[in-house]
Amino acid sequence: MKKHNFSAGPCILPQEVLQKASEAILNFNDDDLSLIEISHRSKSFVGVMEKARSLALELLGLENKGYQAVFLHGGASLEFLMVAYNLLNKKAAYLNTGTWSDNAIKEAKAFGEVVEVGSSKDKGFTYIPKGYSIPEDADYFHCTSNNTIFGTQMKSLPETNVPLVCDMSSDIFSRQLDFEKFDLIYAGAQKNMGPAGTTLVIIKEDILGKVERHIPSMLNYQMHIDKESMFNTPSVFAVYVSMLTLQWLKDLGGIPFIEEVNNKKAELLYNEIDANPLFKGVVAKEDRSTMNATFVLTDASLTAKFDTMCKEAGINGLNGHRSVGGYRASMYNALPLYSVQVLVDVMQSLSPS
Repeated sequence: MKKHNFSAGPCILPQEVLQKASEAILNFNDDDLSLIEISHRSKSFVGVMEKARSLALELLGLENKGYQAVFLHGGASLEFLMVAYNLLNKKAAYLNTGTWSDNAIKEAKAFGEVVEVGSSKDKGFTYIPKGYSIPEDADYFHCTSNNTIFGTQMKSLPETNVPLVCDMSSDIFSRQLDFEKFDLIYAGAQKNMGPAGTTLVIIKEDILGKVERHIPSMLNYQMHIDKESMFNTPSVFAVYVSMLTLQWLKDLGGIPFIEEVNNKKAELLYNEIDANPLFKGVVAKEDRSTMNATFVLTDASLTAKFDTMCKEAGINGLNGHRSVGGYRASMYNALPLYSVQVLVDVMQSLSPS
């Protein structure tokens, strides 16, 4: 590995996936045509789309359980709008745990009443709210499972009879959850699954068709389900690389396997953050994300020295989000444990003198 890539997104991808993707750009399926110049209606690419959708459901344990997987455009930001367009009839409940859930709330308010059942904005989104109640008459409850910017993660789901909608952009396929509890899951591919350009949406079909408004075709989930993600030209390359990544994960042993690896990576880094007096974690320990570890130097005068040491060690993408600063180590599925060890070694080598 030339670099140890801690970028928060677009994310690190498995080397074998990058190799296969690069080959497909030049010659896909030995047809002497590039993946990105063939028709998306061709048998070759239709097979890719079908496999990608099938793998997503299989890995989540949702095959033959009333769910559909679709690949769409617009990232999670468009899903903020589409969720409300398709599901919000009168009132929806939202948990506000960061910038992206805050943006989702703003979009939903255009379609009906939005009840913010809990928020961690009062402490800079450094914790996950607890003890909130969800209105029983809400059309759905929306949450963000992992907060990429701030480094918090929901460790448990609320018990509710209200349909559960989740933005899972930065931790989908990284840990085991009871995915049957969710009625709709969406995730931008570029955080843990593939390159930027496509969004995976997992939909329980019986949640649809209950709003009274007309939904434009391009924003209608049912239309995309009916057209099998081919209502308009899909993001061919992004879907293909996502398919390769999902197959890579399946071959490793699926979510149970990768969760163990992810926990080891997070434990290694957080132990160093807690033990080293030159570093300090940003968020509440019980809510720390296994995907995005945020931390700061306790002595700002060491910033230039630490940054130089990281660069010399081949560490990339460690800077915190521009809105909060500090450092953020994103440890997505494809990041090897060895890369985290390299970062820890640099942290241990840093000295005030």
